[in-house]
Amino acid sequence: MKTLNVKELMVPLNEYASVSEDATLADAIISLEKAQQSFDHTKYRHRAVLVLDQRQQVIGKISQIDALKALEPKYNDIQGEAPGSGFRHFSKYFLKSMQEQYRLFDKPLSRICEKAAKLKVKDFMQEMTEGEFLDADATLDEAIHMLIMGNHQSLLVTRDKQIIGILRLTDVFAAVFQSMTLTCAIK
Repeated sequence: MKTLNVKELMVPLNEYASVSEDATLADAIISLEKAQQSFDHTKYRHRAVLVLDQRQQVIGKISQIDALKALEPKYNDIQGEAPGSGFRHFSKYFLKSMQEQYRLFDKPLSRICEKAAKLKVKDFMQEMTEGEFLDADATLDEAIHMLIMGNHQSLLVTRDKQIIGILRLTDVFAAVFQSMTLTCAIK
């Protein structure tokens, strides 16, 4: 895996959905939709939107789960602000009782969406952490390690401290799967 570099798998920054930090959730969803329409349809679709500051520098991102959480602000009361804090190991019964106790999604979806669409992305985006940046010349094994250990769906690819692209988990998985398929077919 040391022969394949991150820059060979990344999606260039200019091909990725992005919005300004003052954009709304509705703006972010529209940006994601436009990026998906113009992206190579033989590849996996984008699953996040990058948030840019006034200098056009990436300051955060909004994943699909972040967008869904924005529909119901009470999730921040339950989970706190820490990324990755969740309730993966609880029973369905417990999770259902929690939904009822906190009255989550107790209004019609149209009303929830209308209200959430006006939220500013800077209020619910995930800020980037040091463990989400990877040099363009890094090898695939380093990228896999960072994806696994950070439980990330993507990493920001840099060159000389400038973000130049996004390395997505789906693209890494596809490259590994393709290599595995070729290796197995040869034997």
